[in-house]
Amino acid sequence: MAISLSGLLLLLLLAGSAAAAFELEEATIDSIHRAFTAGELTSRGLVEIYLRRIASQDPALHAVIELDPGGALAAADRADAARVATEPGALPPLHGVPVLLKDNIAAAGALNATAGSLAMVGSRPARDAGVVERLRRAGAVVLGTASLSEWCNFRGPGIPAGWSPRGGQGKNPYMPSATPCASSSGSAIAAAANLVAVTIGTETDGSIMCPSSFNSVVGIKPTVGLTSRAGVIIISPRMDTVGPITRTVSDAVHVLEAIVGYDPRDAEATRMALKYIPEGGYNQFLNIDGLRGKRLGILRKDFFSFPSGSVQEKVFNQHFDVMR
Repeated sequence: MAISLSGLLLLLLLAGSAAAAFELEEATIDSIHRAFTAGELTSRGLVEIYLRRIASQDPALHAVIELDPGGALAAADRADAARVATEPGALPPLHGVPVLLKDNIAAAGALNATAGSLAMVGSRPARDAGVVERLRRAGAVVLGTASLSEWCNFRGPGIPAGWSPRGGQGKNPYMPSATPCASSSGSAIAAAANLVAVTIGTETDGSIMCPSSFNSVVGIKPTVGLTSRAGVIIISPRMDTVGPITRTVSDAVHVLEAIVGYDPRDAEATRMALKYIPEGGYNQFLNIDGLRGKRLGILRKDFFSFPSGSVQEKVFNQHFDVMR
């Protein structure tokens, strides 16, 4: 059964502390797997940590619309049992890792898929979206749904970015007065605030890239057809795509690897895009030294020009020196 954030507070009183030593802030898929392997963390423990984090932080952020703690804990228990019974290295890449789905993506079970609209409450999907099927095959644990601009920012002019009647006004965790931007706002806010390691967004025109940029996280907008739109409330079949939003490039690539591929329910688009998926996948291109020897250019005149002696110039120069 899905649950509201207020109901979650009672549930969390029962949560154990077995994973209390795990460092949640800035946790990545790789660090989570290392903690699993070392016996420092279980999938159930990780779900409980994120539920506590959401209960304490999300009332101020409005990044989450709905949670399915019962379903997530049951899936986490299955992941823990499989980990014990399976040889190291044989588990799927997202095994036991919780994920939040943008609220326009269907997940069979207790969760609604409403695009943030009250008109769709009660529309619990009978079948997973194509990307959710792939996430589950990769071992991911569906934790709940992330907020968004209602109807993916296609409701009407003048609606604030990140607002929906179901989710309220999403807040940028770094500067609450700033816009969280575009329709996949809840996914980006949740990733930035460490409410979960992995989130999924959708984009027609900027709805992954803009909130990722404004909330200082990493988003990938896949070429249309690399990921299935079956089971997703979309705006345009010619433009919409589904992609990952995470805190690191490597996490985004791990998730992209899991969700791309042909889907007969979105056959025309995914068949055409198959040829663009590299043989051997995307993970092979991850290189921790990828920027070594590279030069980064700063467009001072048009984008980073500040009044001489201003606070903005001082802060920018400090960050620029850190990057250098």
